[in-house]
This record gives sequence, structure tokens and C-alpha cells, in this order.
Amino acid sequence: MGLVHVEGTVTGPRGKHATLKFLVDSGATYSLLPQKVWRSIGLRPLDSIKCILADGTEVERKVSECEIALPQGRRHTPVMLGEKGDAALLGVVTLKILGLVLNPFSRTLHPMKMMLA
Repeated sequence: MGLVHVEGTVTGPRGKHATLKFLVDSGATYSLLPQKVWRSIGLRPLDSIKCILADGTEVERKVSECEIALPQGRRHTPVMLGEKGDAALLGVVTLKILGLVLNPFSRTLHPMKMMLA
């Protein structure tokens, strides 16, 4: 599967916003904002979580919440607050909140088929 990117806008609690290109990472639980972005929109840490990177390394990152807008919709979502060198990632929690799934063949985001069962 190739890399999939999507442009989105994140908005902080006081209305400051930034537009950036996210790597859609279906293996990442939470979305991640680069340090420069989350600081510029005024996010503050609410909690912290431990994560395991693809190479098995365990890291700890702070977590906050913001509004994210993609071409397919806009919702509030938890986000990890990146540190120096961290890239913007769009994780599965945000995708689910937006009701989206990644089609790995066409490398596009599509509406999720919702079930009430």
C-alpha cells in the first residue's frame, strides 16, 4: 500500500486554526499534531499516554482535544501532542469519529457503513 495524505484544518479552544497535510495512518490509534501546530492553535495537555512505535520503542506523549475539519466533515477529536520531529498523523480514532474508512486499494477515504446492532 502506498502513502495516503489528506489536508485538514485543526482548530483550538479559542478559535485559532492551522491547515496541514496529514499522513493517514491506519495503524495509529490517535491522530498526532506536530509541536509547532498544536502550540500555534493554543492546545494544552489534558493527559498523557504511552505508545509503542512500529519498531517496538515505547514513548510517552501528552494528549489534548481539538476540532478537525477534513473535506468529508468536521468533529472534535483527541490528539497526541507531538514533540520535535514528529509528523502529522491521522489515526483511526479520528477516522471513526468522522465516520470514515481508508480504502487501501484506491488510497482514498470513504464513508463508513454504520451499524446499529
